[in-house]
Amino acid sequence: MNDYELASSWIKSADNIVVVPHYNADGDAVGSSLGMYLLLQNIGKNVKVVYPNDFPSFLKWMKGADEIIIAEKDIQIAELTIAGADLIIMTDFNSLGRIDLLGNPVSKSKARKIVIDHHPNPDDFADLLFSDTSVSSAAELVFQFIGKVGLKHAVDKFVAECIFTGIMTDTGSFSFNSSRPETYQIVSELLGFGINKDEIYSQVFDNYSENRFRLLGYCLNNKMNVLPAFSTGYISISKKELEQFNFEPGDTEGFVNYPLSIKGIVFSAIFIEKEDHIKISFRSKGDFAVNDFARNYFNGGGHHNASAGKSELGMEETIIKFHELLMKHSDSLSKK
Repeated sequence: MNDYELASSWIKSADNIVVVPHYNADGDAVGSSLGMYLLLQNIGKNVKVVYPNDFPSFLKWMKGADEIIIAEKDIQIAELTIAGADLIIMTDFNSLGRIDLLGNPVSKSKARKIVIDHHPNPDDFADLLFSDTSVSSAAELVFQFIGKVGLKHAVDKFVAECIFTGIMTDTGSFSFNSSRPETYQIVSELLGFGINKDEIYSQVFDNYSENRFRLLGYCLNNKMNVLPAFSTGYISISKKELEQFNFEPGDTEGFVNYPLSIKGIVFSAIFIEKEDHIKISFRSKGDFAVNDFARNYFNGGGHHNASAGKSELGMEETIIKFHELLMKHSDSLSKK
């Protein structure tokens, strides 16, 4: 029996299934987890979906979004739900550290555990791991998984909408991580379920708040630093500045990409002040491996051209450290 056959038998025999994506869920995390959740509902399974924390409002139009259990809002219900599971399916992460306060309950759970993910360097915490770093998104992997465990008959328009959203957002509307012909074959198949790709795009990208746009304008005008000598640009945002613009989850989504649109810039970062740490996102073009940069210096990881990390230092100290690291990598950056 291969891994897909084993996963299929586990799904068939499971009485209580829980689906979990990563902390600060983005479009791929929401799309892949809700797609799996709705599919399991369609085959009559008792399934719940639990998120570590809240997620952006521009992703809450998807079917099932209003049924998500948010651990930060009710940790007791989240922990009880996980404790009652006999199968946990996790999407778009491969380290328990990526699910924050759910890491301990998941680790303690006696349930069988399946991970479906496309990030490199997975930790060993699941019974079955379905991983491929060459694939555009966890959502694309989830769709492949659905087919290989014999459940494609249970895909409907709502499942397809979720999967398409995950692929679309994690490829920047097919502008990166999307050179595999298989990705477009899957998109073509998803369109066959009657989804409206233009409407989905509008729901995600034309559904931001006024405050988000004012925050973006403020950041580009006042908080973006461009360092041509290092082919680098970065943005920093304090907690006070976030409060000034009535910040909501997802408001800074995509901000890190803007410096990369400047001629000659190949490395970009954004530093966001949180309660007890600085949240950092990195992006690059070409050969500069930001996943190595995040892993080596900022307790993070991710993809070759897109990664994240964090700093326990204050904002000023973190920026100083970043500048020092740019000098250390100046040769490789200046050649880009």
